[in-house]
Amino acid sequence: MSTLDLGGGAANAAASESGAIVRAPLRARASWMLFDWSVQPHYTLVQTFLFGPYFANAIVQNSVCGTMIAEGSEKAACGQALWGYAAAAAGLMIAILSPLLGAAADGRGSRKPWMACLSLLFLAGLSCLWLGVPDANMTTILIVLGGFVAATLAAELMAVFSNAIMTGLVPRDELGRLSGTGWAVGYFGGLVSLALVAGLLVPMPGEAKTLLGLDPLLKLDGAAHEGDRITGPFAAIWFAIFIIPFFFFVPDRHRASTGHPERSAVAELWDTIKSLPSMPSLLIFLLARMLYTDGLSAIFAFGGIYGASVFGWGPLELGMFGIILTLVGAFGALFGGWLDDSIGPKTVIVVALLALIVGALGILSVDKTHIFFTTEVAEKIVGSKPFSAPGEQVFLAFAVLVGIVSAPVQAASRSLLARIAPPAKITQFFGLFAFSGKVTAFLAPFCVAIITQETGSQRIGMAAILAFLAIGVVMMLFVRTRPAQ
Repeated sequence: MSTLDLGGGAANAAASESGAIVRAPLRARASWMLFDWSVQPHYTLVQTFLFGPYFANAIVQNSVCGTMIAEGSEKAACGQALWGYAAAAAGLMIAILSPLLGAAADGRGSRKPWMACLSLLFLAGLSCLWLGVPDANMTTILIVLGGFVAATLAAELMAVFSNAIMTGLVPRDELGRLSGTGWAVGYFGGLVSLALVAGLLVPMPGEAKTLLGLDPLLKLDGAAHEGDRITGPFAAIWFAIFIIPFFFFVPDRHRASTGHPERSAVAELWDTIKSLPSMPSLLIFLLARMLYTDGLSAIFAFGGIYGASVFGWGPLELGMFGIILTLVGAFGALFGGWLDDSIGPKTVIVVALLALIVGALGILSVDKTHIFFTTEVAEKIVGSKPFSAPGEQVFLAFAVLVGIVSAPVQAASRSLLARIAPPAKITQFFGLFAFSGKVTAFLAPFCVAIITQETGSQRIGMAAILAFLAIGVVMMLFVRTRPAQ
């Protein structure tokens, strides 16, 4: 047994031989959930709430934008467009590499060594974000965007292997709770990391105290935005610490391929794709997920940027916004996991997607002086208390709705695949599952970026997200949840 497979490998092997999956030891299941906990600060701190908005509003200087954005547009639109192009590039690489790596690892031994290599790329990418000084030149901007792309690519590719390992940890009728609890643990990881950064480590802009009124543990230069830039290295250190139990206690597979191990990953992937027409529900589900996951990812990539631009939010408001959404998302994931095993993952996905559409429409209905598109409200007063303006309150209410239902969509999606895919090809289909989630992952961010660039309007740019969610929910209505034979 490999030193990376302590605690449960023998039990998992016995289960494989008998054809049944037995529940792995608690320390194995808990350590598997720690992957979500360890990687979540990348999404919470970097991609959504702190570094992304900082990049769009402070790193990109007007001279860098040149003719990229329509004349008279705000600087933030230029930053949002560049961030969108980087997210699109990461999504395109994920789409190409995830199915190939999944097929290469399928039936060929351990998955965790792949994750170890990707961990190094993840840590290096996050560390590059420290270089993102305000009003940076184009060289620095490209390095920062390259680090963001590398970290995002590594995080998503690691998830391919982690999701494949999940199917050997519990019986099928417990997959919903395991998947949902894993997402909840990830959300709590994001919440704790955000609370640490905003409440203990860095001071608020122009202040000597942290969000909790304490002396900061780190002495950082506010003028150089070191409090925003530290999020990358912090997320890297967090991951390096909390991923350790995963490598020691989560059982990995150590068996020969059931297919043809001498064949290339491309050939095995092609065989799996050719079998899809004989399983129409699986095919429709993968196509639907391809679209609604793309839209959901774009919401997280640009939601914080949009709120910061409309209301002029700084780290204080963004930190509080992140804490609120992360907390409601964690409880949404726990409740969604219970619903998954009770009423079925398809129902959870459809209802949650409809709520996402309502939430996204509500967010886009808010600007500096309007709510619900046409109702005029007072503009936020500079220096006023967080979320004191009517527009902020409506924006926050719809954002909370999005936060509650986003985790159940993702958790129920992977449990639905585990339930309806042929048991003999479950790992191959998880590779294809990852492919379906990333093959067009570049499309929604690209649409947001290009529409924002052409119109100079962040609101119009983000409206493209709605089409991805709407088409996805319609397609889900045609998915049958009977397991494929």
